[in-house]
Amino acid sequence: MARRILHLDSGRDWRGGQRQILFLVRGLRDAGMEGLVVAHPGSPLLRRLRLAGVASASVRMRADWDLMAVRRVRRIIRTWRPELVHAHDARSHAIALSALAGITTRPRPPLVVTRRVTFVPRGRIKYGARVTRFIAISESVRDALVQGGVDTARIDIVYSGVPTPAANHRRDWRTECRWPADVVVGGIVGAMTSEKGLTSLEAIMQALPEASRNRLRLVLLGGAFGGIVPLGGVEAFRAGFVDEVHDAVAGLDFLLHPSRAEGLGTAVIDAMALRVPPVAFAVGGLRELIEDGRNGVLVAAGDVQAFATAVERVIVDPAWRDALAAAGPERAARFGVERMVDGTRAVYDRLLGA
Repeated sequence: MARRILHLDSGRDWRGGQRQILFLVRGLRDAGMEGLVVAHPGSPLLRRLRLAGVASASVRMRADWDLMAVRRVRRIIRTWRPELVHAHDARSHAIALSALAGITTRPRPPLVVTRRVTFVPRGRIKYGARVTRFIAISESVRDALVQGGVDTARIDIVYSGVPTPAANHRRDWRTECRWPADVVVGGIVGAMTSEKGLTSLEAIMQALPEASRNRLRLVLLGGAFGGIVPLGGVEAFRAGFVDEVHDAVAGLDFLLHPSRAEGLGTAVIDAMALRVPPVAFAVGGLRELIEDGRNGVLVAAGDVQAFATAVERVIVDPAWRDALAAAGPERAARFGVERMVDGTRAVYDRLLGA
């Protein structure tokens, strides 16, 4: 009989965490585990789950202790009777705790919580013994949980994983944007927020020597479409959300990832697999992912000048840039979907009995 796993996610957008849930439930289904995913109504995750034929339900989760959401999730637990509940973000974590507290039948399903951020958590209730296991997506995330008071014995590390990306129609950004053939094209991928380094990016561009700024063009993949705009003295194309993101990333010469905090960085894994070397601040799980000087460049967290110096070398030294790119696929292959699915399944098996 197939294991029955209830997954919860409150996210309204399509980000790395939602992508991981889709990969996970499809992989678990192939391994014989039956999954039901509760997600936000109208969310990209819900739409993609339905296209993939994965069982799903919609519940609007407005806040950590949303009583209406708690009642609906509790009703789903009583009706569907999962063997295990897996919450994939902070809000669904709180809602799952409250929903399970009202389940009187025994045995009560164990609660597994995936933690994807490196912020030190706060709250005895949320991070206490009522959570059976925590899954951290990197050692850095595990360390933050321990700083927040979670016993390391209750934490498993399961790295995020991505399938080997394929670029079927590599974007030619120089032609599309009418840029000179000899410019170097860098890109930033993901949510265009200060947390992901958008504000740092302008300062980094301004710290570049003028000659390097003149040789550089930027493509921003994510956020809203904005066309050609200036960014710190560099011409940039705000492409917005791009559906065929692998083709878009493959058309870059290198990736800028000035994130101030990162649980792991699946966009960086994709880039390395596509032979696009990353330049990043040495924060969170990026330190476990990028081998500095071999398949990418790590600079001290928040050091804008050091980041600009690394970008300048990538621009002016194409042989070094090509060497970093060549080493990327081998490193990225260590962070595959199969490894992530197998690691998560091993956590389930230990809790439920293999």
